[in-house]
Amino acid sequence: MELVHTVSWMKQIGGKALREDRVLGLVPTMGALHEGHLSLVREAKRCCSPVVVSIFVNPKQFGPSEDFSKYPRALGADRVALEQLGVDYLFAPPAEEIYPQGFRTSVFVDGLSDVLEGRSRPGHFRGVATVVLKLFEIVQPRRAFFGRKDAQQVRIIKQMVADLDLGTDIVVRPIVREPDGLALSSRNAYLKPEGRRAATVLHRALAAASREIASGELKAGHLLSMIQRTIATEPLVALDYAEIVDVDTLEPVMALRKNCYVLLAARVGGTRLIDNALVEQTGDAFRVTI
Repeated sequence: MELVHTVSWMKQIGGKALREDRVLGLVPTMGALHEGHLSLVREAKRCCSPVVVSIFVNPKQFGPSEDFSKYPRALGADRVALEQLGVDYLFAPPAEEIYPQGFRTSVFVDGLSDVLEGRSRPGHFRGVATVVLKLFEIVQPRRAFFGRKDAQQVRIIKQMVADLDLGTDIVVRPIVREPDGLALSSRNAYLKPEGRRAATVLHRALAAASREIASGELKAGHLLSMIQRTIATEPLVALDYAEIVDVDTLEPVMALRKNCYVLLAARVGGTRLIDNALVEQTGDAFRVTI
């Protein structure tokens, strides 16, 4: 595996793969890799060659009171894990390579970026869209791999790709969870043991909603009330929002229809976690994937 630090060299690698008509796969990450990230890498290895993993803790997607300075960084361990999976290139640029002096441009996907996570974290998705566009332009991937845990992020990136005719296929993979249901996240490392136990209430709430839907409950208000009551049983968990939204527009729905997301965000101590379930309609039935 080759470690690449500069934009110029990464562009040469991506350009060569493009000229040779190879299917370059990109897995964009902020490092502190866990099994969720590695599942994306395995999928990229299955259908792409070469495979590039980027590790860049993007300062532009952190607010002034957020955890940029303490966000987990483990480049050495990440590099070993990626080498073991046979990744071809690890792109780990310093911030000045991505945002050189005088950098002024940003990307904003209107109508999708200022709700839900965007409402709670103003400017977050402007930073996400900007860095993802830069990575796509630098690496020139045919396919890019993301996890469904960041459902709103994925929707925004898909919209950006369509609007700007970027030509990159976005591959979305399922949420990877611990045996007790907690969705894998680099931020889980912040949790103290009691917080770690309490955090599983997010999965329990989604599972309870899934059972209600399976029994025929379609009213969003009822489902959200039940989710809120479930989460309220854990005093260490403070719910930021629970919403049921259309998968395309991200607008709230009054009752389940077509395909929806059940989206949760909460704080466990000082750690902010998100989770979701995908609700898909087939005929008159709804299938929930947590």
